[in-house]
Amino acid sequence: MKLTSVARATVLAAMLGLGAQAAYAFDPESPECIAPADPGGGWDFTCRQVGKSLQDLGLIPSTMQVVNLAGGGGGVAFAEVVNKRNDDNDLIVAASSATATRLAQNAYPGNSMDQVRWLATIGADYGVIAVSKDSEINTLPELLEMIKTDPSSISVAGGSAVGGWDHLKVLIAAQAYGIEDVRTVKYIAFDGGGEAVTQLLAGSVQAFTGDISEAKGFVDSGDIKVLAVLSPDRLPGEFDAFPTAREQGVEVIGANWRGFYAPGDMSDEAYDYWVEQIGAMYDSPEWLEVMQANGLAPLNLRGAEFQEFVAESVANITEISKQIGIIQ
Repeated sequence: MKLTSVARATVLAAMLGLGAQAAYAFDPESPECIAPADPGGGWDFTCRQVGKSLQDLGLIPSTMQVVNLAGGGGGVAFAEVVNKRNDDNDLIVAASSATATRLAQNAYPGNSMDQVRWLATIGADYGVIAVSKDSEINTLPELLEMIKTDPSSISVAGGSAVGGWDHLKVLIAAQAYGIEDVRTVKYIAFDGGGEAVTQLLAGSVQAFTGDISEAKGFVDSGDIKVLAVLSPDRLPGEFDAFPTAREQGVEVIGANWRGFYAPGDMSDEAYDYWVEQIGAMYDSPEWLEVMQANGLAPLNLRGAEFQEFVAESVANITEISKQIGIIQ
Protein backbone atom coordinates (compact mmCIF):
# COMPACT_ATOMS: atom_id res chain seq x y z
CA MET A 1 0.00 0.00 0.00
CA LYS A 2 1.37 3.43 -0.92
CA LEU A 3 2.39 5.42 2.14
CA THR A 4 1.18 8.98 2.64
CA SER A 5 3.68 11.70 3.53
CA VAL A 6 2.51 11.41 7.12
CA ALA A 7 3.03 7.66 7.19
CA ARG A 8 6.49 8.09 5.65
CA ALA A 9 7.37 10.65 8.31
CA THR A 10 6.18 8.27 10.99
CA VAL A 11 8.25 5.40 9.61
CA LEU A 12 11.33 7.63 9.24
CA ALA A 13 11.01 8.89 12.81
CA ALA A 14 10.75 5.33 14.09
CA MET A 15 13.81 4.27 12.06
CA LEU A 16 15.78 7.10 13.60
CA GLY A 17 14.76 5.96 17.05
CA LEU A 18 13.01 9.25 17.69
CA GLY A 19 9.48 7.90 18.09
CA ALA A 20 6.56 8.58 15.77
CA GLN A 21 5.61 11.81 17.50
CA ALA A 22 8.94 13.59 16.91
CA ALA A 23 7.88 14.61 13.41
CA TYR A 24 5.19 16.99 14.70
CA ALA A 25 5.19 20.44 16.27
CA PHE A 26 2.20 19.46 18.40
CA ASP A 27 1.78 16.46 20.70
CA PRO A 28 -1.40 15.88 22.74
CA GLU A 29 -0.63 15.56 26.44
CA SER A 30 -3.86 13.73 27.31
CA PRO A 31 -5.65 12.52 24.14
CA GLU A 32 -9.39 12.33 24.69
CA CYS A 33 -12.36 11.31 22.58
CA ILE A 34 -15.95 12.12 23.51
CA ALA A 35 -18.55 9.57 22.42
CA PRO A 36 -21.85 11.49 22.54
CA ALA A 37 -23.88 8.43 23.58
CA ASP A 38 -23.95 5.57 26.05
CA PRO A 39 -21.55 2.60 25.59
CA GLY A 40 -22.41 0.13 22.85
CA GLY A 41 -23.47 2.40 19.99
CA GLY A 42 -21.79 3.67 16.84
CA TRP A 43 -20.22 6.78 18.38
CA ASP A 44 -18.80 4.66 21.19
CA PHE A 45 -17.39 2.23 18.62
CA THR A 46 -15.84 5.14 16.70
CA CYS A 47 -14.00 6.53 19.72
CA ARG A 48 -12.83 3.24 21.17
CA GLN A 49 -11.74 1.55 17.95
CA VAL A 50 -9.99 4.60 16.54
CA GLY A 51 -8.32 5.34 19.89
CA LYS A 52 -7.02 1.78 20.07
CA SER A 53 -5.83 1.82 16.46
CA LEU A 54 -4.05 5.16 16.83
CA GLN A 55 -2.24 3.85 19.88
CA ASP A 56 -1.42 0.46 18.36
CA LEU A 57 0.08 2.17 15.30
CA GLY A 58 2.12 4.57 17.44
CA LEU A 59 0.27 7.60 16.06
CA ILE A 60 -0.55 9.09 19.47
CA PRO A 61 1.85 9.29 22.42
CA SER A 62 -0.44 7.76 25.04
CA THR A 63 -3.73 5.97 25.60
CA MET A 64 -6.84 7.70 24.26
CA GLN A 65 -9.30 8.37 27.08
CA VAL A 66 -12.89 7.75 25.97
CA VAL A 67 -15.66 9.69 27.70
CA ASN A 68 -19.32 8.80 27.12
CA LEU A 69 -21.44 11.96 27.23
CA ALA A 70 -24.97 11.00 26.22
CA GLY A 71 -27.97 13.24 25.76
CA GLY A 72 -29.90 15.19 23.16
CA GLY A 73 -28.83 13.02 20.25
CA GLY A 74 -25.30 14.39 20.60
CA GLY A 75 -26.41 17.86 21.64
CA VAL A 76 -25.08 17.63 25.19
CA ALA A 77 -21.59 16.80 23.92
CA PHE A 78 -21.73 19.48 21.22
CA ALA A 79 -22.70 22.14 23.77
CA GLU A 80 -19.99 20.94 26.15
CA VAL A 81 -17.33 21.35 23.47
CA VAL A 82 -18.57 24.72 22.20
CA ASN A 83 -19.26 26.31 25.57
CA LYS A 84 -16.62 24.82 27.87
CA ARG A 85 -13.82 23.22 25.86
CA ASN A 86 -13.63 25.29 22.71
CA ASP A 87 -9.83 25.59 22.74
CA ASP A 88 -8.93 22.08 23.90
CA ASN A 89 -6.22 20.83 21.53
CA ASP A 90 -6.25 17.30 22.98
CA LEU A 91 -9.94 16.67 22.30
CA ILE A 92 -11.72 15.00 19.38
CA VAL A 93 -15.40 14.06 19.21
CA ALA A 94 -17.08 11.18 17.38
CA ALA A 95 -19.54 12.33 14.72
CA SER A 96 -21.66 10.83 11.96
CA SER A 97 -24.54 11.49 9.61
CA ALA A 98 -26.66 11.68 12.78
CA THR A 99 -24.65 14.75 13.85
CA ALA A 100 -25.23 16.46 10.51
CA THR A 101 -28.90 15.56 10.71
CA ARG A 102 -29.36 17.17 14.11
CA LEU A 103 -27.49 20.27 13.00
CA ALA A 104 -29.60 20.48 9.84
CA GLN A 105 -32.77 20.42 11.91
CA ASN A 106 -31.59 23.02 14.44
CA ALA A 107 -31.80 20.37 17.15
CA TYR A 108 -28.76 21.70 19.01
CA PRO A 109 -30.28 25.01 20.21
CA GLY A 110 -28.04 27.95 19.43
CA ASN A 111 -25.36 25.78 17.81
CA SER A 112 -24.24 25.30 14.21
CA MET A 113 -21.70 23.23 12.29
CA ASP A 114 -19.42 26.26 11.91
CA GLN A 115 -18.74 26.36 15.67
CA VAL A 116 -16.47 23.31 15.45
CA ARG A 117 -13.71 22.11 13.11
CA TRP A 118 -14.34 18.98 11.07
CA LEU A 119 -11.35 16.63 11.04
CA ALA A 120 -11.77 13.48 8.93
CA THR A 121 -13.91 10.46 8.16
CA ILE A 122 -12.97 6.87 8.97
CA GLY A 123 -15.46 5.13 6.67
CA ALA A 124 -19.15 4.77 6.01
CA ASP A 125 -21.48 2.57 8.00
CA TYR A 126 -24.48 1.35 6.04
CA GLY A 127 -27.85 1.32 7.71
CA VAL A 128 -29.76 -1.80 8.69
CA ILE A 129 -33.32 -2.58 9.65
CA ALA A 130 -33.60 -5.59 11.94
CA VAL A 131 -35.93 -7.53 14.22
CA SER A 132 -35.33 -9.91 17.11
CA LYS A 133 -34.30 -13.47 16.31
CA ASP A 134 -37.72 -14.82 17.36
CA SER A 135 -39.73 -12.39 15.25
CA GLU A 136 -42.16 -13.82 12.71
CA ILE A 137 -41.12 -11.06 10.30
CA ASN A 138 -38.50 -12.26 7.80
CA THR A 139 -38.29 -9.60 5.07
CA LEU A 140 -38.31 -5.81 4.85
CA PRO A 141 -41.48 -5.74 2.70
CA GLU A 142 -43.26 -7.80 5.38
CA LEU A 143 -42.35 -5.25 8.03
CA LEU A 144 -43.29 -2.27 5.88
CA GLU A 145 -46.59 -3.88 4.88
CA MET A 146 -47.47 -4.31 8.55
CA ILE A 147 -46.66 -0.64 9.15
CA LYS A 148 -48.73 0.35 6.12
CA THR A 149 -51.72 -1.77 7.17
CA ASP A 150 -51.65 -1.09 10.90
CA PRO A 151 -49.10 1.56 11.95
CA SER A 152 -49.91 1.12 15.63
CA SER A 153 -48.78 -2.53 15.55
CA ILE A 154 -45.10 -1.76 14.93
CA SER A 155 -42.75 0.40 16.96
CA VAL A 156 -39.26 0.97 15.55
CA ALA A 157 -36.36 1.81 17.88
CA GLY A 158 -33.27 3.78 16.94
CA GLY A 159 -30.28 5.43 18.55
CA SER A 160 -30.99 8.96 17.33
CA ALA A 161 -33.62 11.45 18.42
CA VAL A 162 -36.93 11.87 16.61
CA GLY A 163 -36.07 13.32 13.21
CA GLY A 164 -32.50 12.02 13.50
CA TRP A 165 -30.63 9.89 10.99
CA ASP A 166 -31.88 6.54 12.32
CA HIS A 167 -35.43 7.90 12.15
CA LEU A 168 -34.94 9.30 8.66
CA LYS A 169 -33.66 5.96 7.35
CA VAL A 170 -36.83 4.08 8.25
CA LEU A 171 -39.01 6.97 7.01
CA ILE A 172 -37.22 7.02 3.66
CA ALA A 173 -37.67 3.22 3.41
CA ALA A 174 -41.36 3.60 4.22
CA GLN A 175 -41.70 6.33 1.61
CA ALA A 176 -39.96 4.14 -0.99
CA TYR A 177 -42.36 1.29 -0.18
CA GLY A 178 -45.36 3.50 -0.88
CA ILE A 179 -46.44 4.64 2.57
CA GLU A 180 -47.75 8.10 1.73
CA ASP A 181 -47.86 9.61 5.22
CA VAL A 182 -44.57 8.52 6.78
CA ARG A 183 -45.46 10.42 9.93
CA THR A 184 -47.61 7.41 10.86
CA VAL A 185 -44.47 5.32 11.43
CA LYS A 186 -43.99 4.83 15.18
CA TYR A 187 -40.39 5.61 16.05
CA ILE A 188 -38.98 5.48 19.58
CA ALA A 189 -35.69 7.26 20.23
CA PHE A 190 -32.94 6.05 22.56
CA ASP A 191 -29.50 7.42 23.41
CA GLY A 192 -27.42 5.11 21.25
CA GLY A 193 -27.93 2.00 19.16
CA GLY A 194 -26.93 -0.32 22.00
CA GLU A 195 -29.86 0.78 24.15
CA ALA A 196 -32.23 0.59 21.16
CA VAL A 197 -31.27 -3.05 20.48
CA THR A 198 -31.62 -3.85 24.18
CA GLN A 199 -35.23 -2.61 24.03
CA LEU A 200 -35.80 -4.72 20.92
CA LEU A 201 -34.57 -7.84 22.72
CA ALA A 202 -36.74 -6.98 25.72
CA GLY A 203 -39.81 -6.97 23.48
CA SER A 204 -40.58 -3.29 24.07
CA VAL A 205 -40.39 -2.58 20.32
CA GLN A 206 -40.78 -4.73 17.21
CA ALA A 207 -37.96 -3.47 14.98
CA PHE A 208 -34.62 -1.67 15.04
CA THR A 209 -33.13 0.93 12.71
CA GLY A 210 -29.41 1.58 13.03
CA ASP A 211 -26.06 0.86 11.45
CA ILE A 212 -24.18 -2.34 10.70
CA SER A 213 -21.44 -1.65 13.27
CA GLU A 214 -24.06 -1.19 16.01
CA ALA A 215 -25.84 -4.39 15.04
CA LYS A 216 -22.82 -6.63 14.43
CA GLY A 217 -22.28 -7.79 18.01
CA PHE A 218 -25.95 -8.70 18.35
CA VAL A 219 -25.86 -10.49 14.98
CA ASP A 220 -22.78 -12.45 16.06
CA SER A 221 -24.53 -13.48 19.28
CA GLY A 222 -27.61 -14.56 17.34
CA ASP A 223 -29.93 -12.13 19.11
CA ILE A 224 -31.21 -10.20 16.09
CA LYS A 225 -32.20 -10.89 12.49
CA VAL A 226 -31.21 -8.36 9.84
CA LEU A 227 -34.07 -7.79 7.39
CA ALA A 228 -32.15 -5.46 5.10
CA VAL A 229 -28.89 -3.59 4.68
CA LEU A 230 -29.36 -0.14 3.11
CA SER A 231 -26.43 -0.48 0.71
CA PRO A 232 -26.39 -0.44 -3.11
CA ASP A 233 -25.09 -4.03 -3.21
CA ARG A 234 -24.43 -6.74 -0.67
CA LEU A 235 -21.49 -6.00 1.57
CA PRO A 236 -18.38 -8.18 1.28
CA GLY A 237 -17.22 -10.98 3.55
CA GLU A 238 -19.41 -12.20 6.37
CA PHE A 239 -21.96 -9.44 5.70
CA ASP A 240 -22.77 -10.95 2.31
CA ALA A 241 -25.45 -13.04 4.04
CA PHE A 242 -27.62 -9.97 4.61
CA PRO A 243 -29.98 -8.95 1.77
CA THR A 244 -30.18 -5.34 0.63
CA ALA A 245 -33.40 -3.36 0.62
CA ARG A 246 -33.03 -2.83 -3.12
CA GLU A 247 -33.01 -6.54 -3.92
CA GLN A 248 -36.29 -6.80 -2.01
CA GLY A 249 -37.85 -4.11 -4.17
CA VAL A 250 -37.42 -1.20 -1.77
CA GLU A 251 -35.26 1.46 -3.44
CA VAL A 252 -33.44 2.99 -0.50
CA ILE A 253 -29.76 3.54 0.31
CA GLY A 254 -28.65 4.82 3.70
CA ALA A 255 -24.95 5.34 4.41
CA ASN A 256 -23.92 6.76 7.76
CA TRP A 257 -20.49 8.36 7.54
CA ARG A 258 -18.33 8.19 10.64
CA GLY A 259 -15.65 10.66 11.62
CA PHE A 260 -14.64 13.38 14.05
CA TYR A 261 -14.95 17.04 14.81
CA ALA A 262 -12.76 19.16 17.08
CA PRO A 263 -13.23 22.33 19.16
CA GLY A 264 -13.69 25.47 17.08
CA ASP A 265 -10.70 27.27 18.59
CA MET A 266 -8.31 24.34 18.32
CA SER A 267 -4.95 25.60 17.09
CA ASP A 268 -3.98 25.05 13.46
CA GLU A 269 -1.02 22.92 14.60
CA ALA A 270 -3.28 20.65 16.64
CA TYR A 271 -5.90 20.52 13.88
CA ASP A 272 -3.33 19.52 11.28
CA TYR A 273 -1.92 16.92 13.68
CA TRP A 274 -5.28 15.21 14.21
CA VAL A 275 -6.19 15.33 10.50
CA GLU A 276 -2.84 13.79 9.58
CA GLN A 277 -2.84 11.12 12.29
CA ILE A 278 -6.39 9.98 11.59
CA GLY A 279 -5.48 9.98 7.88
CA ALA A 280 -2.36 7.89 8.49
CA MET A 281 -4.46 5.40 10.46
CA TYR A 282 -7.02 5.24 7.65
CA ASP A 283 -4.27 4.50 5.12
CA SER A 284 -2.90 1.59 7.15
CA PRO A 285 -3.52 -2.09 6.34
CA GLU A 286 -4.59 -2.53 9.97
CA TRP A 287 -7.46 -0.07 9.58
CA LEU A 288 -8.57 -1.79 6.37
CA GLU A 289 -8.93 -4.98 8.40
CA VAL A 290 -10.98 -3.13 11.04
CA MET A 291 -13.25 -1.73 8.34
CA GLN A 292 -13.80 -5.13 6.76
CA ALA A 293 -14.48 -6.78 10.13
CA ASN A 294 -17.08 -4.17 11.08
CA GLY A 295 -18.87 -3.59 7.78
CA LEU A 296 -17.46 -0.12 7.14
CA ALA A 297 -17.33 0.96 3.51
CA PRO A 298 -14.56 3.26 2.22
CA LEU A 299 -15.02 7.00 2.72
CA ASN A 300 -11.84 9.05 2.95
CA LEU A 301 -12.41 12.78 3.54
CA ARG A 302 -9.96 14.99 5.42
CA GLY A 303 -9.67 18.60 6.51
CA ALA A 304 -11.22 21.20 4.20
CA GLU A 305 -12.72 18.51 1.96
CA PHE A 306 -14.56 17.01 4.93
CA GLN A 307 -15.69 20.47 6.09
CA GLU A 308 -17.25 21.08 2.66
CA PHE A 309 -18.84 17.61 2.66
CA VAL A 310 -20.52 18.24 6.03
CA ALA A 311 -21.84 21.61 4.83
CA GLU A 312 -23.38 19.92 1.78
CA SER A 313 -24.81 17.13 3.93
CA VAL A 314 -26.46 19.60 6.30
CA ALA A 315 -28.04 21.41 3.34
CA ASN A 316 -29.30 18.17 1.76
CA ILE A 317 -30.71 16.76 5.00
CA THR A 318 -32.49 20.05 5.67
CA GLU A 319 -34.27 19.71 2.34
CA ILE A 320 -35.18 16.02 2.92
CA SER A 321 -36.48 16.82 6.39
CA LYS A 322 -38.76 19.51 4.95
CA GLN A 323 -40.07 17.11 2.31
CA ILE A 324 -41.14 14.53 4.88
CA GLY A 325 -42.47 17.07 7.35
CA ILE A 326 -39.82 16.80 10.07
CA ILE A 327 -39.17 20.55 9.91
CA GLN A 328 -41.02 23.41 8.28
